[in-house]
Amino acid sequence: MDILIVGMGKLGYRLAETLVASEHNVTVVDSDEEALVKAVNRLDVLTVTGNGAQLQLLEEIGVGKKDLVIAVTSSDETNVLICVTAKKLGCPRVAARVRNPDYAGQIDFLKRELAIDFITNPELDTANEVARYLLRGYNSHLESFAGGRVGLFEVPAAALPEVIGKTLAEVDVFRDLLVGALYRDGEVIIPSGETRLESGDTLYLIGRRESVTALIRSHADLGQRHVTKKVMILGGGKAGFYLANRLLTAGLSVKIIEQDEERCGYLASHLPGALVICGDATDLDLLQDENLSDMDALVSFTGHDEENLMLALLGKQHGVAKVVAKVSRSNFVPIIEELGIDRAVSPGLISAGELVRFIQGGQVASLSLMFGGQAEAMELVVPPTAPIIGKALSEAGIPSGVLIGSVVRQGQVFIPKGDFIIRGQDRVIAFCLHKQLPALSKLFDPKRRGIGHELWFGRKDTGKPSAD
Repeated sequence: MDILIVGMGKLGYRLAETLVASEHNVTVVDSDEEALVKAVNRLDVLTVTGNGAQLQLLEEIGVGKKDLVIAVTSSDETNVLICVTAKKLGCPRVAARVRNPDYAGQIDFLKRELAIDFITNPELDTANEVARYLLRGYNSHLESFAGGRVGLFEVPAAALPEVIGKTLAEVDVFRDLLVGALYRDGEVIIPSGETRLESGDTLYLIGRRESVTALIRSHADLGQRHVTKKVMILGGGKAGFYLANRLLTAGLSVKIIEQDEERCGYLASHLPGALVICGDATDLDLLQDENLSDMDALVSFTGHDEENLMLALLGKQHGVAKVVAKVSRSNFVPIIEELGIDRAVSPGLISAGELVRFIQGGQVASLSLMFGGQAEAMELVVPPTAPIIGKALSEAGIPSGVLIGSVVRQGQVFIPKGDFIIRGQDRVIAFCLHKQLPALSKLFDPKRRGIGHELWFGRKDTGKPSAD
């Protein structure tokens, strides 16, 4: 697919990195030459310096011959303008980032009346992900696939002492479950039967919910339930606003600490159910006065990664059960979680996952970028002419770094073994190291051009906003 990305900030760079790995042709535009130099030195992309909203520049690039235009500059209005212009010039698909909460109620109108195919909001996506984590009962549940039939669960190997030192082939505790990935010393491993488990490993199990429930009931350390009722949010920016609104709707008690007085007034008027405290979130005395240790959850959403890390660790020291920190640099996510923080979230990484799912079209039903982007869990609808169809998995040429975690067929969930044969229209949940995305694409895409290329978009003849 021939894709144009306008805006090479954190989100634009992450998108370009992911799409290049999937063998798409990517052109990037930005007025910041330093951002473009970084991109061209690290990625196989074509760079263009200039204002991506200018008609002349878009015409010179040949935007009408692109398969997709993605506008992720720092300006919502500019992103919308770029998409409208690209559509008028003949581009079939456009996507924009729109972050301002004032526009949240207009998204459907913008998509319908301005023909913008997809709109992403990183802060809203982040708030929704954090809310899902806070509202679920068990810490272990990460993601749901196939309409909730299949779950992805995080389990520390130390909570299963009987598996330590054994290979996966020797372990019988994971009945009707599959270890789709494991995290060890900052590295993601897509395991095989010969992988030997260590006490410091974090296991990512995939399977039916009832199978996980049975595992939890048989191991007391896994069955600890944390019901969240009181949440403290540090930082009242866009993500903090969206999260507070979601939690209030769910009936939780929400306290927000924000330093900017004008912003506090906005929060108080738009979130009448929340307690808004105007103060410095890094002030330990203030946090103690506001009963930090009595909170069920602490979410640090300030504008500085270092502050969020420090405050999250402080929350853990005060006995808060669930602690979440926002980081702008996605490669920090696995490192921060290794320090004992329950969740580190990156808006750019989360939004990139939403955009990639849109780009892949109908073939990819859902996608989760894991471990700071080192690996992906992907739900695919198998096309009727996919190369993997009709072959036993053991004979399908699945490379190391790719694992078929589960298959849903006519509502029934299968944990496949080597003799399992995939059929067209199966829903497959696969784990894949980022570097193996092209290999995964070749298994499921009949065109072998990257997942979702010509199958969903159709073939075309392809002949001063700054980044965020």
